[in-house]
Amino acid sequence: MQELYDYLSNKVLLSPDAKDYLNTITSVKEFKKGRVLIKQDQVVNKIFFVLDGCLRSFIYDRNGKEHTLRFAVKNWWISDFIAIYFQQKSSQIVECIKDSRHVEFDVQSLDKFMLLYPEFGDFHRRNMERHIASLHSRILNQLQLSSREQYELFVEQHPDIEKHALNYHIASYLGITQQSLSRIRAAINN
Repeated sequence: MQELYDYLSNKVLLSPDAKDYLNTITSVKEFKKGRVLIKQDQVVNKIFFVLDGCLRSFIYDRNGKEHTLRFAVKNWWISDFIAIYFQQKSSQIVECIKDSRHVEFDVQSLDKFMLLYPEFGDFHRRNMERHIASLHSRILNQLQLSSREQYELFVEQHPDIEKHALNYHIASYLGITQQSLSRIRAAINN
């Protein structure tokens, strides 16, 4: 939990009481590569803060093709926020793509925590605003940039993810085939 407090200390000032309460509503979990944390069509009541490892969220389209929506590495948050916000079953799958350790938050307990400690609520709101801005930026990039430009931006913005993710994860995130990804990498390295 100290890693979470260290991360939060750069973002928000939590009182000792707030930290004590946070300890009662969270738990640190460790899972092996391949473990699914959120399954499609399940009720979502957890948010995860990554301490180590790498997680990803993805969906299958109507044709069974996999699309990676998001990666989460150290100090990143991940869940199916659509399911949480709209109180519907998950459309996404969240899995560990590397052995992972994370802090697990129950959504209802987190909501209560934000009411009791508004400073954390402000932090959470700003964090979600950054998440929304990041998603909008990603949409614009996919509409305006070439596949190569998208890949170069991906590597620049997420340098550690290539160490953890398989090629098909990255290709599906970028919306290209693995062969296209290989050609882009070869062109960059020449």
